[in-house]
Amino acid sequence: MFTVDAHLDLSMNALEWNRDLTKPVFEINAREVGLDDKPDRAKAVVSLPELRKGNIGLVVATQIARYVAPDNSLPGWHSPEQAWAQTQGQLAWYQAMVEKGEMAQIRNKAELENHVALWENGKDNSQKPIGFILSLEGADSIISLDYLEKAYESGLRALGPAHYGPGRYAHGTDASAPLNQQGKELLRKMDELGMILDATHLCDLAFWDALEIFQGPIWASHNNCRALVDHNRQFSDEMIKALVDRGAVIGGAFDAWMLSPEWIRGKSTPKQRNVTISTVLDHLDHICQLAGNANHIGIGSDLDGAFGKEQCPWDLETIADLQKIPDLLQKRGYSENDIQKVMSGNWLNFLRKNWP
Repeated sequence: MFTVDAHLDLSMNALEWNRDLTKPVFEINAREVGLDDKPDRAKAVVSLPELRKGNIGLVVATQIARYVAPDNSLPGWHSPEQAWAQTQGQLAWYQAMVEKGEMAQIRNKAELENHVALWENGKDNSQKPIGFILSLEGADSIISLDYLEKAYESGLRALGPAHYGPGRYAHGTDASAPLNQQGKELLRKMDELGMILDATHLCDLAFWDALEIFQGPIWASHNNCRALVDHNRQFSDEMIKALVDRGAVIGGAFDAWMLSPEWIRGKSTPKQRNVTISTVLDHLDHICQLAGNANHIGIGSDLDGAFGKEQCPWDLETIADLQKIPDLLQKRGYSENDIQKVMSGNWLNFLRKNWP
């Protein structure tokens, strides 16, 4: 079944992890044996061949580079200009993948329809390009609003103003503050350009400010439910209902710490905590119960978001195993039509409705 994954950090993995994502996962992992500079070395579950194997023909792919002030202990860049330069290196990697025929950038409805038709033409998918919609995770690298216009011209179509900690435009996970003036101006400029606001990672105060100010399309690319795992990274029921009212789609994230209320970083394991693909579906079910339908859920796996096999559902070997989801949903009583919505339909309908 054709599948959309609304959140992958492909270029970060290619540049900062130095992974050749055109190779099979087993080759990437074999080359990393013995390395210990990242927690997920030799445990990758994402590559372009694995996406094709799983019929994941369209992804929302990120650029990401955080600015950190002198008193911020998080990893990141020491100036917005350095962060911008990092995102431009990531953009160059995507462009190189396009030139190589490995990927295809999707920027408007016509390109979307052509790409979906290519993937659904009944021919072998093993050589087809992976379509990607460019998204920026955290707005710190946008030096000024002029740079947002430059980014849009390069194909940036979605933006999440916050990531972890305090940001230049908005505070994110494990931080708290209302939107500052820069953040408000950013949202108004996004509105003007017709961009998608990604509500993921916004702290509660910034979330409510953003929904009041931003008038355009909103999604949450990779977010789960606070009612099931109580952490500020997740959405409360009130936040989920507000997103549903705005016509948003919320992508279920596969990071195990977001799926287990007893997770201890560096100690817990997915097997020990029994975190499975079905655990993600518990969160999607919860959103459906709040919405009264299956029109607002999808996949936003984040399976390469600085973690790998050590922190993803234990019954998932590679991202190709997203194709286990239809059977799991069927066993839960989902109709064929609703299963189609989860795998790709809701994301595609959102884009068809909101893109020119």
